[in-house]
Amino acid sequence: MAGIDYGAIPESLAVTAVEPGDRDYPRYTASFLRGGAPALVLRPKNPAQVQDAVRFAASQRDVPLGILSAGHGISGRSLNYGGLVIDVSALDHVTPRGGRRVDIGPGARWIDVARILTPLGLAITSGDYGGVGVGGLATAGGIGWFAREHGLTIDHLRSVDVVTADGELLHASEDDNPDLFWAMRGAGANFGVAVDFEFEAVPVGDVAFAQLTFAVTDVAEFLENWGTALEASDRTVTATVLLGATRRGRANYAQATVVVDSGDSDVVLERLQPILRTAPLAQRSVAMTSYEEVMGAYLQEGRQQGVGEPLSHSAFARHLDPELSSELAAMLESGASHFFTIRSVGGAISDVPSLATAYGWRGANFALVALGSPDSGLDAWWARLSPSFEGMYLSFESDTGPENLAVAFPPAHLTRLRGLKRTYDPSGLFRDNFFIDPDVDTE
Repeated sequence: MAGIDYGAIPESLAVTAVEPGDRDYPRYTASFLRGGAPALVLRPKNPAQVQDAVRFAASQRDVPLGILSAGHGISGRSLNYGGLVIDVSALDHVTPRGGRRVDIGPGARWIDVARILTPLGLAITSGDYGGVGVGGLATAGGIGWFAREHGLTIDHLRSVDVVTADGELLHASEDDNPDLFWAMRGAGANFGVAVDFEFEAVPVGDVAFAQLTFAVTDVAEFLENWGTALEASDRTVTATVLLGATRRGRANYAQATVVVDSGDSDVVLERLQPILRTAPLAQRSVAMTSYEEVMGAYLQEGRQQGVGEPLSHSAFARHLDPELSSELAAMLESGASHFFTIRSVGGAISDVPSLATAYGWRGANFALVALGSPDSGLDAWWARLSPSFEGMYLSFESDTGPENLAVAFPPAHLTRLRGLKRTYDPSGLFRDNFFIDPDVDTE
């Protein structure tokens, strides 16, 4: 493909590089939802080779750059068309250090982490699907099954080693390069390639994994009840509910998954009661299980099949009040979204001051995600709903336009991020995943 200087590929990376037509190339033409056709894929095996890859990328002017750990981001920006991809999946170590500390590579998947930590009685908030890569989640925020009790993934990050745009390897923590550490926790895709994370895990034993199907006759009432129940729930309860396009006058169904961090079945049943009362149950299954089994519940091995361009919109909401619930019900009835989820946040996430990390929307209790199609009307509906929202989570958003940055980050956060971008990446090398333009004045 034109635009790439293949002759300048570093010797350390040439043998494992993948070009169009190579046997391994199909792996890089599909992610979770989005397709791709990169001109070149570099596959470093250690931090020094990541440095070589970043320096090479910096020498290829105006070439798109994607960083791939597992490829499960909804926006699919780890792949591109005609550009360069740095695949860090070989950096997949999961190494307990004693106590509750664990070193994890960006290429590890969360199911790999769970398999190591579960026998130790430990866990980390780590998304809701074991196939997700550590690198993407741990630099964006990390909403997962223990979020209300233990906070975001980034709230357990103690340090991170980062290859910055100049090819330097920096250690970032509260004591070393603290500004970079702040930025990596919520906006990491703009600041470098993480090659190692040090986390502090939390004690977690057996948990309850509940799968519930509600028969819903009034979607607005259900959403309002759901919101009230979740906000009042014990912090050990974290839940996600899924609805598709609905039709007035007939039974609709809501699929909920709930994790309760308790090994006591009586306690679990007690803490589930407010949720069980949100609407009539059509089906329920509650099992006592482990962190590993929860992360592996929906795991599908094999090559990803996503192609094309997904349309997904994200938002945070403090409450599912009557007005918002009614508007969301109307959106679903219109058919604008065929896949709509509400994830519970709040709890321990809100305990951390907003300014402590680049991820800033900590007052919300709910994270909303709607998938649709270009002709479904979802864009118009989301614009109509926006006055009821408070920020967004970039990992669930497919529109990478600059206007979304003002929604994704509170004003003070974005001002600071632009200043740090001028320090760590003034040329804008890392620009293909919700680019924070250092040349835009936010004052």
